[in-house]
Amino acid sequence: MDFERQAIPDVVLVRPKRFGDARGFFSETFRASLYAENGIAGPFVQDNHAYSADAGVLRGLHFQKPPMAQGKLVRCVRGAILDVAVDIRKSSPTYGQHVAAELTAENGAQLYVPVGFAHGYLTLTPDSEVEYKVTEYYAPETEGGLAWDDPDIGIDWPLPNGAPSLSPKDEVLPGLAGFDSPFD
Repeated sequence: MDFERQAIPDVVLVRPKRFGDARGFFSETFRASLYAENGIAGPFVQDNHAYSADAGVLRGLHFQKPPMAQGKLVRCVRGAILDVAVDIRKSSPTYGQHVAAELTAENGAQLYVPVGFAHGYLTLTPDSEVEYKVTEYYAPETEGGLAWDDPDIGIDWPLPNGAPSLSPKDEVLPGLAGFDSPFD
């Protein structure tokens, strides 16, 4: 596996190796000891699986507040997504900045999004499926989020039809201005 630190070094792009032949391929997608050696310490306590029927579905930008804050290890197992992590740690020199990576079923890449980041993704193809591990259990009372289109964050989403498909919850998330981050 290759572990590639991103422009915000706490975010890591993981590229598992694939071994293929005429039948298909085999890939080891997670090994706790190897991840820990590369700064991705769990434990991961829950796996999530999301399906999106259409291209242009945008989920995010989400986080959970302490004490239920989550680190995430995200991969796309069918289709393709643009996966985004936004630094919302108050004391970070990269506060409000983001990194993005294209995760596809074909490339097998994974993005590690640590605690203290808002996370979201846009489906680039129809019938996309995303699986991700989290370091803390889902706790709806600790949910938070930021507006996907906040100009202060400045994410260049490659929207296929000009506007994303959003959940009602994601349509009303606040922007970064005036946001009081729960992360030091």
